[in-house]
Amino acid sequence: MAIAKKLIDVAVAAKCDYVKFQKRTIDLVYSQQELAKPRKSPWGTTTREQKEGLEFYYHDYEQIDRYCKQKNIQWFCSFWDYRSLDLMYQFYMPFIKVPSAKILQWDLLDEIKEKGAPVIISTGMSTPDEIDKAINYLGKDRIYCIMACTATYPSQPEEQNLRYILTLKELYPWAKIGFSNHYPGLQAMVSAATLGAEMLEFHLTLDRSMRGSDQSASIEPQGAHELRKRVDLIEKMMGDGVKRVYDSEKPILEKLRN
Repeated sequence: MAIAKKLIDVAVAAKCDYVKFQKRTIDLVYSQQELAKPRKSPWGTTTREQKEGLEFYYHDYEQIDRYCKQKNIQWFCSFWDYRSLDLMYQFYMPFIKVPSAKILQWDLLDEIKEKGAPVIISTGMSTPDEIDKAINYLGKDRIYCIMACTATYPSQPEEQNLRYILTLKELYPWAKIGFSNHYPGLQAMVSAATLGAEMLEFHLTLDRSMRGSDQSASIEPQGAHELRKRVDLIEKMMGDGVKRVYDSEKPILEKLRN
């Protein structure tokens, strides 16, 4: 919880709009066989002990909810099962996130459709047909943002396929199109912003040398601050696409054309 609060502080200082967590019900998401496998961690010697040690529970999210309200930042979750969704939806959430692994879990999508919050859906490890089926199943009135994504941690340069952002814009012009980052550093997200990504999601860490399977694909505090600066600059530089003669050009125009 102490680390979580520090990460929230970093997000606030870097002027992020939201923080996002993931919620799982361990016994619904993983098989008993998987949970019984040997796995050393600070919490024990099995996968179950590792997963239970990592998972936040309802009373933990009550703390997170209070802390985010104190810091004036909104939070939401990726949900991996219907029980987590029902439990956590007691908190106000601006969005529900469908993780890449769950876009074809129809019973979960049914539960999500019944909730009131707009949906963000990730497209990692999914075919175009699977993505289209999931989006149509949820319905365009439920979708807030579709995230271009490659679900490897970290993903390689040749796996970014940033032009897929443009493809999604053509296929789903009624939705916002974003980018969920698993590439080390800022380059992919900066490039995605240049291509018109309207939401950027990235893993945040205090230190990439900390324990955890996602650390190599995560962004440290300094990187989060730098990303905000670069995206703000991109938005300023993009303009509106209308050609005009700027006042700063006029003295040069008179000098060089007369």
